[in-house]
Amino acid sequence: MSDGIDEALRQAEARHVPVLLDEVLSALQPIDNAVILDGTFGAGGYARAVLDAGAARVIGLDRDPTAHKAAAGWTPRYDGRLTLLEADFGGLDDAAAEAGAEALDGVTLDIGVSSMQLDQAGRGFSFMRDGPLDMRMGSHGISAEDLVNEASESALADIFFHLGEDRAARRLAKTIVQARKTERIATTGRLAALIESVSPKQRPGQPHPATRAFQALRICVNDELGALMRGLAAAERALKPGGRLAVVSFHSLEDRIVKRFLAERSGRGAGRS
Repeated sequence: MSDGIDEALRQAEARHVPVLLDEVLSALQPIDNAVILDGTFGAGGYARAVLDAGAARVIGLDRDPTAHKAAAGWTPRYDGRLTLLEADFGGLDDAAAEAGAEALDGVTLDIGVSSMQLDQAGRGFSFMRDGPLDMRMGSHGISAEDLVNEASESALADIFFHLGEDRAARRLAKTIVQARKTERIATTGRLAALIESVSPKQRPGQPHPATRAFQALRICVNDELGALMRGLAAAERALKPGGRLAVVSFHSLEDRIVKRFLAERSGRGAGRS
């Protein structure tokens, strides 16, 4: 292995420590000859661990082009056992077929935004770093700036309430609509300042008042809940009998979708977890 590949691998590992890695590996059981699909490749933490644990092959999906650029330096380490595709995990069954995998032994999904994306101010995901109000995980579609400046007040309120579970949704939407009349809201810093200006003073230990609104915009821009529902159904189609699905979720809306899906498919019904 060249020094360049070693350094690229060290940098990728330093940027991102996979959440619940031991639990994911235990769930997937990546034994010899197993073909595993990592639908949220990111910095490749799960994919590397699965390959190192003995899986024959990993198919990694990520719609973020920067994830593929970051992985280019270290993927040769795996001698063709890792296949990367720029794709949304909502169509993971089609992606698996494109990669030549007729049926999968396992699928893993780590839902939400990655630390790699949050750390890049130019991506617009974080209110902690001033940058363009973008939030797109891929390179296409509407941005958060488009939503904030063009959606109606009622539509913005619905986004903040339903996707961010923010009780101040209507007040935030009204503030944004009033502010954009004088100047387009184009940066994360300006949006965060607007939200903070109409929010109660933050007490020690409380999340920043912009947390829920930024989360809601990101989920909407990337259709994250729709992608999750499509991805779960696609995993069911792609997995062979006895195949394993491991999903790591953080947001309550995502958690409910995953639990409902698993309950329905296991015959317990949507009303039980």
